[in-house]
This record gives sequence, C-alpha cells and structure tokens, in this order.
Amino acid sequence: HRLVLVHCFIKSNQDIMETLLQQLTRGDALLLIIILGVSGSFQQGYQTTELSSPSPYIQRFINSTLYERHGEIPSPKTVTMIWSLIVSLYALGGLCGAISVKYITGTLGRKRAMICSSCVGLVAAAFVLSSKYAKSFEMIIVARIVYGFTAGLSTSTHSMYLGEISPRKLRGIVTLSYSTFQSLGKLSGQLFGLSEILGREELWNFLLCVPTFFSVIQIVVLPFLPESPRYLFIEKGEDEACKKALQRLWGKGDYKMEMEEMLAEQAAINAAKPKTPLQLLKDRSVRWQLITMVTIYVCNLMSGMTAVSVFSFDIFLQAGIPKDMIRYVTLGLGLTEILTFVSCGMLIERTGRRVMFWMGYGLMAVCWVFATVTLTLKDSNYWVPYITPCLIFLFIIFFCGGPSGSTPTLINEIFIQSDRLAAFVLTGIQRWLLVALIGLVFPFIVSGLDSYCFVMFGCFALMGSAFTFFFLPETKGKTLLEISKEFRSINVCGKSISEDIVMDTKL
Repeated sequence: HRLVLVHCFIKSNQDIMETLLQQLTRGDALLLIIILGVSGSFQQGYQTTELSSPSPYIQRFINSTLYERHGEIPSPKTVTMIWSLIVSLYALGGLCGAISVKYITGTLGRKRAMICSSCVGLVAAAFVLSSKYAKSFEMIIVARIVYGFTAGLSTSTHSMYLGEISPRKLRGIVTLSYSTFQSLGKLSGQLFGLSEILGREELWNFLLCVPTFFSVIQIVVLPFLPESPRYLFIEKGEDEACKKALQRLWGKGDYKMEMEEMLAEQAAINAAKPKTPLQLLKDRSVRWQLITMVTIYVCNLMSGMTAVSVFSFDIFLQAGIPKDMIRYVTLGLGLTEILTFVSCGMLIERTGRRVMFWMGYGLMAVCWVFATVTLTLKDSNYWVPYITPCLIFLFIIFFCGGPSGSTPTLINEIFIQSDRLAAFVLTGIQRWLLVALIGLVFPFIVSGLDSYCFVMFGCFALMGSAFTFFFLPETKGKTLLEISKEFRSINVCGKSISEDIVMDTKL
C-alpha cells in the first residue's frame, strides 16, 4: 500500500509538472519569467553574498589608498568604518529605490521600469570597475548606493510584474520564481567568490560586476516581450492591448475569465481611486492586509534567514566548523535554497498558502530551539558541532518551502490594483529598514548572547506561526476581490472590519 501511495504521489507530481510546462511554453511567459528573474531578484540575491569573499581584499584596498593619499598607515578603526559604509549604504539605496517604485512604475509601466533599473545598474558597474584604477574607495560607496537603488526598484517591480502576468491557477508557481531567482543569485555570489573563479585579489572589482552581464541581456531582450496585461487594462484602459499581451504570454485563447476578473477589479477601482502610501495606511478597509503584510515581513526577516545569508561564516565558525570547510558548507546552503523553492512550486497550488505559512514558521522555531541546545553543548563531544549546520539546513528547507516561497504570491494576492503600488512602496521601505537594522545589530547580538542568539529568531518564527494560523485566510484559487472580502470578515473580539466601516458610515 505504501509503494502504491508513493507511486501515485510521484505520478501526480509528474502530471502537474508536465501541465505547467505545457502552459508556460505555449507563449512567451517562460522567457519573460527568466528575463525578469536574472535582472530582478537575482541581482539582490547576488549582492547579498557578493561581499563575503572579497571583503579582506577591499579592506586592503582602502588601507593602501589612504596610505598613498596621506603618507601614513590609517587606523584599523578608520578602515572598518569605511568598510561598514560600503556594506550598510546598500540598504540606504534600496530604501530610496523602494520609495520610488510607485512613481517610476506607475509612470513608465512595469516593463520600462525594469529596463530603467538595469540601465542604472550599468552606471553602478562602471563605478566599481573604475574604482580600482582610480584608487578611489568613494566610488565603491557610490556604486553600492546605486546598486541598492536598482535592487529596491527592480525587486518590487519584478514581484509586481509576475503577479500581474499570471492567471489565477498559475499565480502561485509564477510568483514563486521571484524567490527561486533570489536564491540562485545568492548561490552565484558564493560560487563566483571562490578563489578558483573570481575570488582573488586582482579580480575583486570584476566579481562585484557579474550581475551587469544579465542586466545587458534584459535591456536587449525585454523590449520585445509583452507589458503586464493588468497594467494595460486597468491602469491604461487598453483592452485590446491587454488581450494581445495575454495571448502572447499564454498562447491563443479568449481569456474571458481573466478579462472579467480585471473588469470587476476596474469597477472597484473606479469607485475608489488609486491611493498613496499614506492614504493606504489610513484606509481601514485594508487594515488586516496591512497588518498581515507587516507581520509576515517582520517574521521573515527577523526569524533568522537574513542573518544566515549575511553572517553564515560567523555562525558556522562559532558552531565549530573548520575555516577551510565553511565556504563549501555555505555553497550547500545556496543549493538547498534553490532545490527547496523548486519543490515548493509543486506544493503551493495543492496545499494552499496558509498551511505553508503556519507550518513552516512552526518547524523553523523548532530548528532554532535545537540549534541553541547544540551550540550550548558544542564542547561536550566532537560530533555535536556538526548537528548545528544540519539544523540550519533544515531551517532553510522549512523557510524556503514555506513562508519565503509563499510571501511573493500572498503580497500580490491580498491587494487589488489600486492599492498594490502603494503596498509595494510600504513593503519595500519596511524590508530595507529591517535589512539595515539586522546588519547593524546582529554582530552585537552574536557577541552578547553567544549560543542563545537564536532564541530571538525562534520567538519571531513562533509569532509568525500563531498569527498565520489564527488570522490568515486561504487565498488559493480566489479572485482578488474575493480575497479582500475574506480579510474584511476576519473577527477579533466578535467584530470584523466591515462592521466597523458600517458603524463609521452611520455615524
């Protein structure tokens, strides 16, 4: 009986994958997903890990540059301060890019906003390449800010673009590609950073420019691919252009259901015009969507994944892993992320979003509890330190296969078109502020809490599990207007938001 069940499960997944491949390859959808990915979330993933390998070389470059300018050896504190600016100002650029999403994407459209972001990335690459020959670390700082701006703009636009090109039945698998390309970027940053490839002192400036190659590909290819159908229909009012875009993306068909859904959404937007971020914050009808968005992003970023990506070397060193083995362990982390996201694609449209959130968060919390125990007992036996990396691998599987894989899909589903741009601005601001906070605070947490530093991450994961279990409605297979009604009907202390709005209207 078990063999029959296993066979049925494998056969079912094979059928799902064949169906998805047929749907994705009938038009230009698959090509568009790849082109968006390599110059969207891939860039952010690469830039998250690209500084890990060349950090000693860049610091030596800063040291030698200051010595040539002033004729004396700079203090370690000065070099460290400049290095920290190079690392942290990336988040400042990301914040500026996130704030500009509404204006640039709303004015230029999704496609031209992505091309604009890639062109700005070329400017950053020129600064990085020239910095070594100009002997100017200031050019690296400027380049990191510009790179951050492109990441803040392109990642939000990338996620939005994916959500707007995908039919309802494929929304989960299409938007999941955002996370897949992000993890592919992280792995590429670790891989190219190996000394056998570009991780050498004479090549560090070329290592930082690898994503530029993909930006050039996007600039050349993307103009020939369709614009977002939802943007064309709802925001531009071009119904024929929308229909042609759908047919180019997904093959010939009438797409009556998709057009009717957009028409209903457009009618709702005519009743309530597009909002600014401040107006969205004041709108009580989307209160639960905003609370959900804020809670999930806080739990995702504060449950430990960002710290594992940026400070994996320090974590494994503290766990007792030999230095010469750590870089290969981190490569394994990146490969695990990609494989998990691919596997998640076969589950997200079957299990739904809600289960993957609360169960993923719960299992992540369990991993951090056991990781705290193994770090505390690492000196008790020679094999104990090796359990911690295994737990971190499990944590990545539960994170990528649950909350991380489902977040881009959910954020695209819980806001209608008139609210989505403002929501992405708020999401981007929150994300980049948290990234900057973690970058500044985590080293002090590691040194201050020692083996108990993961308790905080476990608490955030547990909070995410409880919130999504009790308050997050299932969004699988529903229209955006149906999902909005689900959020309005959430009851707390016997009251729902819709009842509050009715009461306010009567008053």
